[in-house]
Amino acid sequence: MSTPALAIQFSEAEMRLLQNLVYQECGMYFDARRTHFLQDRLQRRLRECRMDSFYSYYRLLISGEGKQELARLLENLTVNETSFFRNKAQLELFHKCILDEIVRKKQAERQHHLRIWSAGCSTGQEAYTIAMLVADARAYHQLRLPHAGDMTWPKPLVPPPWKVEIPASDISYSVLRVGQEGIYNEHQMATVDYSYRLRYFDKVGERYAIKKALKELVTFDFHNLKTEFLPQSNDIIFCRNVMMYFDEAEQRRLIEKFYRCLAPGGYLLVGHAESLLGLTDKFTMVYRDHGTAYRRIEVPA
Repeated sequence: MSTPALAIQFSEAEMRLLQNLVYQECGMYFDARRTHFLQDRLQRRLRECRMDSFYSYYRLLISGEGKQELARLLENLTVNETSFFRNKAQLELFHKCILDEIVRKKQAERQHHLRIWSAGCSTGQEAYTIAMLVADARAYHQLRLPHAGDMTWPKPLVPPPWKVEIPASDISYSVLRVGQEGIYNEHQMATVDYSYRLRYFDKVGERYAIKKALKELVTFDFHNLKTEFLPQSNDIIFCRNVMMYFDEAEQRRLIEKFYRCLAPGGYLLVGHAESLLGLTDKFTMVYRDHGTAYRRIEVPA
């Protein structure tokens, strides 16, 4: 089919069909305020596929051969806006309070495994920020130990017997590839200060590459938050600026999944414009110096 010369006009029935398909596939909800955005992304995909009919495109999406195109459409519907050290007040709460509490508890129980999931990781800046803050915290803790002078050189980012896992997931394969590559330009590095650049990045021409030791802490993988096959036994989950794409019913279902994906006493961190209030009674809010997080409440068996 030839590329349409003019923008195609979509009927309300056609838009409802697409809205329902997207909702069923990944939970994203497009109300009347976001219809224009949905239409714009739909126009783009029709041009890319060289189709001039909504129903031809829709038949492709629901066919066995259309799974790749459905994935591309969903990628186009997410904004993927992220940055290093985003929402510093919340990261301070994570770094100075939550992380310290969990590490002390695990140390007392002789459990030396820390797992932090970055859900909706986009191009990886959030996951690598978490990795840098964890490495900082473990290095500080190691310095306070009486045998710290006996450490080998070069010092590992995460001293044994500790093991740190940071699964980072997204619904977009293209942003996952960028995260796996771990190379960022000067604009993307604007919020990374000199000391962090020196410790955790290598300068490659005009760009910055995540150092191998830090990169090894993060594992990128595809996950659709609509499904039940999600990373389990997490001490902390970051899911920031993702729930805003969902309606209330889907938000409640997602929060319930996160509850099950957290270890006892684990924490959920959401975007600064998002809240769990009124959606669940299984978390309690933790607030300090403008930083907010939610702690899983343990229900007696």
